[in-house]
Amino acid sequence: MEMLDPAMLAFIVFFGFMAAFIDAIVGGGGLISIPTLMATGVPPVIALGTNKMASVMGALMSFYTFLRSGKVDRWLIKRLFPLSFLGSALGVITVRLVPSEILRPLVVVMLIAVLIYSILKKDWGKNSTYGGLMRRMLVLSLLVAFSLGFYDGFFGPGTGSFLLFAFLTLGFDFLGAAANARALNFASNCAAMLFFSYFGLVDFSYAIPMGLAMIVGAWCGARMALSKGSGFVRPLFIIMTTILIGKQLLDLFK
Repeated sequence: MEMLDPAMLAFIVFFGFMAAFIDAIVGGGGLISIPTLMATGVPPVIALGTNKMASVMGALMSFYTFLRSGKVDRWLIKRLFPLSFLGSALGVITVRLVPSEILRPLVVVMLIAVLIYSILKKDWGKNSTYGGLMRRMLVLSLLVAFSLGFYDGFFGPGTGSFLLFAFLTLGFDFLGAAANARALNFASNCAAMLFFSYFGLVDFSYAIPMGLAMIVGAWCGARMALSKGSGFVRPLFIIMTTILIGKQLLDLFK
């Protein structure tokens, strides 16, 4: 493992912290961490694998912080977590066979729909109305967890937004939705990280320092969300989803 010079180390540590801070609250940290890694000269496919390795470290911290706060629905997550993990593993395997870029136009449309709905429903997610799931909704939730896990392993952009939106539709407030979304994002990140590592697509000299910075950033982000509440999470979710749409449109027409 090569040693990074101090300037490069400071660069990836700072932006790793910022990526995990935002990702812990509403997702979208990859918009910061992946360009950061690519700016250092890391090849794109290695940047994706390295980012997953570092992101797992941050995702674990944010998941643990939300779990200890009581904002994670343990009963529900215990059932959804394995499906998200399995879906992501299959997504990573599939992306080696099928180009993931075919999804980009559909993802842009879906993100725009999520954004418009979130803006128009001003009181949506302000208070939690979740009181458990009937069998039909549980089955649907299992399918959504698997599908979004697969999507995260296959393509990835917007996974945090889609997960948060999914939990909002179940009746969680924005803070509860963010907490449970982090749990499933941790599951999908774990599976993707394992497969990227297996295929030798991780640069540990970048992944370890960035990951350590992400642990601190994720803790700070989760604590900030818990202290500020849903009123803080909602506008940040709208901002990050808007930025994500712009990034996907830029890549689509590039």
